Amino acid sequence: MTATTNTADAPLVIAGIRLASRLFIGTAGYPTQSIMVDAVEASGAEVVTASIRRVSLAGHGSDTVKRLKGFRFLPNTAGCETARDAIMTAELAREALDTTWIKVEVIGDRETLYPDVAELIAACRHLVDDGFTVLPYCNDDPVTCQRLEDIGCAAVMPMGSLIGSGMGIANPANLELICRRAGVPVIVDAGIGTASDAVIAMELGAAGCLLNTAVAKADDPVRMARAMRHAVEAGREAHLAGRIPRRGRAEPSSPQLGLVGS
Repeated sequence: MTATTNTADAPLVIAGIRLASRLFIGTAGYPTQSIMVDAVEASGAEVVTASIRRVSLAGHGSDTVKRLKGFRFLPNTAGCETARDAIMTAELAREALDTTWIKVEVIGDRETLYPDVAELIAACRHLVDDGFTVLPYCNDDPVTCQRLEDIGCAAVMPMGSLIGSGMGIANPANLELICRRAGVPVIVDAGIGTASDAVIAMELGAAGCLLNTAVAKADDPVRMARAMRHAVEAGREAHLAGRIPRRGRAEPSSPQLGLVGS
């Protein structure tokens, strides 16, 4: 029997840039800089995220940029609570890192770190108009994702669950709907705790996964980064292969005809 290849596996392209890896990885919270670099390399990721406050032109942030030379940086407006602050942070990131790519976060609640949707959309609209390639972190709401796509965001990044929680994919039905409807790449961001969570996100149809804490806080960050790399690849393959339907009864895989003794 000859295996067939699903030709629907188009490459991941964001703002005209073709990415071989569908895993995006953060640079915060690692035990040491050396472990962070080793983990990023083990992940196979091409895009790394960092808060602009950590990526300054001097000190620790500068060292991060230098040690990850050759990777595409996706600066992050983490911690911003208003559109104004997010816009200002994005402008600083563009100057510091010479990139128009920006992950936009506008937090509306300090306990849950849920996005403030109104402020997020305002910030993204301004930044798109200013020539940025905008990738917004948002809640897992199909309407919000559609609004962000409509104003010109290059991708949408709905949460899997609460940032840093490791709870995995809290609302698979919503994520599947977002992935099915979106005309831009859907990158599942936040809440992934282990490799199986990344597999689920990709099986739902996500174009990629963004994670940080799951790797940085693992007992062995480098090994977990490698596991996440394989998980994203496996989940994508499974999505393209198409799972069997769920049934409420057993169904034998071997034919009943010709059983010994029958």
